[in-house]
Amino acid sequence: MKKLALLFFGLSLLITTGCNNSNDIVIDEPVIGFWQPLKEVVTTVEVGEQPISDVITYTDCQKQSRWWFSTEIAGKRMDVEDPTTGTACNILPDKNFTYTYDKSAKTLQMKYQGVVEPVNTKVVTIDATTLNLSIRVETEDPTIFKTRTITFKRVSPKP
Repeated sequence: MKKLALLFFGLSLLITTGCNNSNDIVIDEPVIGFWQPLKEVVTTVEVGEQPISDVITYTDCQKQSRWWFSTEIAGKRMDVEDPTTGTACNILPDKNFTYTYDKSAKTLQMKYQGVVEPVNTKVVTIDATTLNLSIRVETEDPTIFKTRTITFKRVSPKP
């Protein structure tokens, strides 16, 4: 009987401690957090022609940019550019925005100071470490369609 009780205690201890992984990131709203832009793909499609894609790899300065989506449905975007003079990166003023994210439709609508920008934004992929946003760019020619797909790396799940 003691052996059976000892076996039961050992199994209980194994079950309660063996399945805990403290490295897992639990995210209620997957878009919430700090995101670092890594690269961009600009695809141009002209009616009747093959699509043309250009990959833009961001510089070290541009990779210092951050997009922050908070739990209050508000966010902040900090852009960093290459230096125009000298060697220091050029930090641009923050851009505050509000957003709505529809998980089921995978749409993300952002408003900068009351202006919806951009209109057609889709979340292509999102997981614990990567976010790909596809932004449709309006052109003057109705036969030409442009899409910017920005790849982000999660810097932290929450501020």
